[in-house]
Amino acid sequence: MEAQTKIEISDAEWEVMRVTWTLGNVTSSQMAEIMAEKMGWKTATVKTLLGRLIKKGALRAEKHGRAFTYYPTVDEQPSMDEAVTTLFGHLCQMRVGQTLADLVGQLNLSQNDIANLQTVLAKKATTAPATVDCDCLPGETSC
Repeated sequence: MEAQTKIEISDAEWEVMRVTWTLGNVTSSQMAEIMAEKMGWKTATVKTLLGRLIKKGALRAEKHGRAFTYYPTVDEQPSMDEAVTTLFGHLCQMRVGQTLADLVGQLNLSQNDIANLQTVLAKKATTAPATVDCDCLPGETSC
């Protein structure tokens, strides 16, 4: 796949990308069938989303006879990492820790995921400041 570039993907487009990443490639008819079952979407909606993702550079299409096969041009993990980084960049930095704690409390995590998080947090704790300042307003340190 190509080098990761920042591509903004809508919520609906994420659903299409998740299927494409999972399958590796998908025809428009396969995608329409999957999305009808998963999301209740009509074929026209799916084709619109596929077209948008091609324009954004997240997918490429190859014509095989009368059908098109779609392939992801961006990797899944870097795309997810970029989306989360962008989201957390919009939040008050003073509240990011609590937001993460709330999120972790709601998610289904494997034993391996939890062990990995514990390792990352233990390492991070060695250099973490006592508090994180608010960054909502210039010159302010708390909300």
